[in-house]
Amino acid sequence: MLFNSFVFIFLFLPVTLLVYYGLNKLGFGKSAKVSLILASLIFYGYNEPKYVIVILSSIVLNYSCYRVISAKPDWNRTVVSLTVIANLALLGYFKYFDFLLLNLNQLAGTSFDYLHIALPLGISFFTFQQISFVVDAGRGDRRCDNVVDYVLFVTFFPQLVAGPIVSHDEILPQLASQENKSIRMENIVRGIRAFSIGLFKKVVIADTFGKIVAYGYQDVAALNTIEAFMTMLSYTIQIYFDFSGYCDMAYGIGWMFNVELPLNFNSPYKAVTITEFWKRWHMTLTRFLTKYVYIPLGGNRRGTVRTYWNIFLVFLISGLWHGAGYTFLLWGLLHGIANVLTRIFSNAIHRIPKWICWNVNFIFINLSWAVFRAESISQAFTLIGRLFSDGFVLGDDLQFQLRQMMIVDIPCISLPFRTVVVGYTALVMAVALFAPNTSELVRKEKNGVLSLLGTVLLFAVSVLSMSGVSTFLYFNF
Repeated sequence: MLFNSFVFIFLFLPVTLLVYYGLNKLGFGKSAKVSLILASLIFYGYNEPKYVIVILSSIVLNYSCYRVISAKPDWNRTVVSLTVIANLALLGYFKYFDFLLLNLNQLAGTSFDYLHIALPLGISFFTFQQISFVVDAGRGDRRCDNVVDYVLFVTFFPQLVAGPIVSHDEILPQLASQENKSIRMENIVRGIRAFSIGLFKKVVIADTFGKIVAYGYQDVAALNTIEAFMTMLSYTIQIYFDFSGYCDMAYGIGWMFNVELPLNFNSPYKAVTITEFWKRWHMTLTRFLTKYVYIPLGGNRRGTVRTYWNIFLVFLISGLWHGAGYTFLLWGLLHGIANVLTRIFSNAIHRIPKWICWNVNFIFINLSWAVFRAESISQAFTLIGRLFSDGFVLGDDLQFQLRQMMIVDIPCISLPFRTVVVGYTALVMAVALFAPNTSELVRKEKNGVLSLLGTVLLFAVSVLSMSGVSTFLYFNF
């Protein structure tokens, strides 16, 4: 089920809230948690019920191993290692098995048939989440002897399919708080506001720019300079608002249940270096990789060369985590090299004016997103190569897309190059430098008439724009 669907907004969410708070009001706290688990499983299996078996199997595996760890502390190291391997094997089967067969066929000349395995929603997220729980349990942290609490920790639907990657102590204490079992209107209002902002980002902005992206990537070799530029920049805008919109809606739903999810998106295009970008983009993934990969590898404790290698390896893993494909590996490799170079030349970078650093960083992000979005490395290089071709006139098809988007409404056959550049640059600059973080915005705003009208307007425009239901980009990872 998608946040940006009528069934979720007008049926699932209000019913789930009423049942949860109603059971708590009657004093059935455990039943309220069970109702939230059942609702989360319905949410997860709405389109593909068979995937419920996958997540429940993963839960049984990890909780059983946790119980062994609790009962047999001397077995910690062995059980934790085996559990991590089992989790990665499950993830590898669904996400990477066909990719491995492809490479095996190409390298060894074999002809194995592909299994065409469908990727269960959120498997990368709930797998990492449970790995962190088991590893921490092996270290003696975050004990959870109540199976209901554990299942709720894994399945809590606002963060189930696209993050944030939460830890046990960030969710369950809030749900266990007696104060949080009653409706708190300030959190309901805050949640509705954040959800409306996120819905607008997704439906009105991200999906709109997605039309340009889909058009451009149909035949990148046919694009001229301005069309290639617009295709690349449109994806930069699309993925920003798509992921930001999801995070806002997740925060908002969490607040409606009196649960504050960890911040996962903090205006990353404001970053002036690539290291700062990763402190703002998918922050909980960065946190996970730092704690469970970078530090165990030695972090920065084993010399300069080893530190740089560890940084590079973390970003290579991050690329592979996002998807099974050479484009994701190349994307991770590029970010790994960029982060290492930023560390090496950090003193010199600090002496460069910030506006120059921001421009260099933003250009790099655009080019790397072109690789990330492409279906193949050759397609990515073709698109980037078209940036340096010729032709500053928009084709009729792209102009039609622009008119559909209501970005431009001109009767002429072509659009001047500088008009496009200025318009898109102004939009990106506004997003990167001036748009406030939604989490900060809804905290600071007072519940006045203007705030209420703004929320209603955003929600109404978003709902009226929901002619079709589109998935979130991070659902594919």
